Order: sequence, then structure tokens, then C-alpha cells
Amino acid sequence: MVDDVRTLAETEAPQGVVAECTPILPVSLDTLVVEVAAVLVLDHVEDPHNVGAIARSAAASGMTGMVVASRRAAPLSAVAFKAAAGALERLPVAVVGSIPGALGRLKDRGLWVVGLDPAGTSELFGLELLTEPVAVVVGGEGLGLSRLTAARCDLVASIPMADESESLNVSVSAALAGFEIMRVRRVASELPG
Repeated sequence: MVDDVRTLAETEAPQGVVAECTPILPVSLDTLVVEVAAVLVLDHVEDPHNVGAIARSAAASGMTGMVVASRRAAPLSAVAFKAAAGALERLPVAVVGSIPGALGRLKDRGLWVVGLDPAGTSELFGLELLTEPVAVVVGGEGLGLSRLTAARCDLVASIPMADESESLNVSVSAALAGFEIMRVRRVASELPG
């Protein structure tokens, strides 16, 4: 028995507990393509706290999967898992070499691709397209959507904000997108017909 587990832990504050476990393996991109797909795509999000928070919101809002980049992005580290509070154990995650390439594959499989950007031509809220199989793309901290990623989007939408506000944290934007997808799909399912 070890008295101090901090030397064994991957985080700064292990809270007195360290476990040895099997890593959670990523899924293939194709497994995220389901009938009612709602996939969240992270375009080079670099802060592992944001990755974890996004996964937590994605799971809570019923998103069917998440896509992250293998390069120039935060790894699925202990920090991300801690911030996710169990969501990364439940949410299917695909790790890809190219976000624009992954978007092309998702489009080929029938998903609409909606990017989030403050300069978007449509508003996220009430967007009927969200009732369809969809992938929503959020850009990295500071830079937003990369040029190649934005070019692969079918539509770029914005989140309306008060005039004095410039932008939202990427995890907040992702959460708003996930819960708006859940909302519009519930409304659509309640319509007669």
C-alpha cells in the first residue's frame, strides 16, 4: 500500500485515489452514422477541460457521438476525463487525422454539417435542419473554425448574443448546440402528422 498516491496519478489532485484500468478505445467514424445522428465535431479544441466539458454536455443533450482530431488538439487525457464526469465512458468518440476529411465522410454518409461561427449566415436557434442527421462543428479556442473546415460545412450558423459580447467559450457553444438539437427534435416529434 502506498501512503501518497500523487506520484502515481496523472492529475494534480487525485483526491487520494488511483486506479489502474483499461483505456477506452475510440470508435470508427462510420459507427457514429446512425439513423438519428447528432454528432459533435471539435475542430482543434486545445484545452482538455473544454474537451471534457463538451463531452459532458454532449452526453447530457443526447448527442450520439463526438469527433476529435488526433493532432493539434487536446488529447483524451486524465484532465479531459475528469472534466467529463463520466461522459467519456458513455459517449462514442472517433479520433481522426483530418477534421475536414471526416466532415466529407460524414456528408457522404448522409449527415448535414453545420458549423458554428459568430459570422454565420443563419441562427442556430430554430434551425429546422437540426431535425435531420447532423454533425455540428465547433472551432478551437481563439481561432474558431479553420478555413478548410468551414469550407466543408453545408451551413454556418451563429448563436445570437447581446451587442457587447464577442464570443462564447467553445464548451458553452457546444452545449447550446446539443440542447438546441434535442429541443427541435422533441418539438418535431410532437407535431401531428
